[in-house]
Amino acid sequence: MGTKLYVGNLSPNTTEAQIQDLFKASGTVVSCTLIMDKVTSKSKGFGFVEMGSEAEAAKAMADNNGKEVDGRALKVNEAKPREERPRGGFGGGGGR
Repeated sequence: MGTKLYVGNLSPNTTEAQIQDLFKASGTVVSCTLIMDKVTSKSKGFGFVEMGSEAEAAKAMADNNGKEVDGRALKVNEAKPREERPRGGFGGGGGR
C-alpha cells in the first residue's frame, strides 16, 4: 500500500484546510490537494491526501472512510497511479 489516498464525495464547500485537519488526527499529512475545475474554479468533489507512512495511510483510511463532512459521507481509499491518456487532439472530421 502507498501513502497517497483518494478522498471523494466532497461537498463543494469543503476546504483543503478542513480535510488536512481531519487527516492530521491519523498521522502526519505530507500534502493535501483538492481538485478544482479549471473553468469554474470550484471543487470537482475529490482530492488527494499524502500521509507520512503506509501505517498512517491505513489508519487514515480506516478512520475517515464513511465519515460525514459537510453533510456527505467521505469515500477514502488508496490512490491509483495516474493513467496516461492520449491528449485530445484537434481531430474529428471537417472534411470538404
